[in-house]
Amino acid sequence: MVKPDGVKKGLIGEIIRRFEQRDLKIIALEMFQPTTEQIDNHYPKDETWIRRLGQKTLGTYEKYGIDPVEKLGTADDLELGKMVRGWLINYMVSAPLVRMVVEGVHAVDMVRKICGATLPYLADMGTIRGDYSADSPAVANSEHRAVMNLVHASETTTEAEHEIEHWFGNREVIFNYDRFQ
Repeated sequence: MVKPDGVKKGLIGEIIRRFEQRDLKIIALEMFQPTTEQIDNHYPKDETWIRRLGQKTLGTYEKYGIDPVEKLGTADDLELGKMVRGWLINYMVSAPLVRMVVEGVHAVDMVRKICGATLPYLADMGTIRGDYSADSPAVANSEHRAVMNLVHASETTTEAEHEIEHWFGNREVIFNYDRFQ
């Protein structure tokens, strides 16, 4: 999925090109303006996942010697996780997204490799995030927003299947075709 900053930077074509260049096939593609409800249902709501977001935030603050209570009003991982999840939702509804289904050998792993590390400042040059973003949690947290990292890539095949169902449902928009050799 191309996120709002990827759309606003005009990177849709470049992102698709990079996937296709690696012999991955785009079998569904659509630009749309997501609703808050759609994004809320995209991200997990379980306490473990939310706490993990908060713990990552605490880790970033500790790494840079920043007091989370002073900057964000709390050091509770659950409260921080809820805050970050809210920032994610606000970010994802701030502009259109491009949802897509990518197919190919080891598609989930290949897409993640092409996208680069989730945190752009850690992404290798030559990856989408490494070439087009340098955002970091330290900057994002100080600005009370989500890290802008251009693209979303499913972590597992199971997650990909869930997300395809969530974003495309049973609509007949997923195509099967042979690539030109």
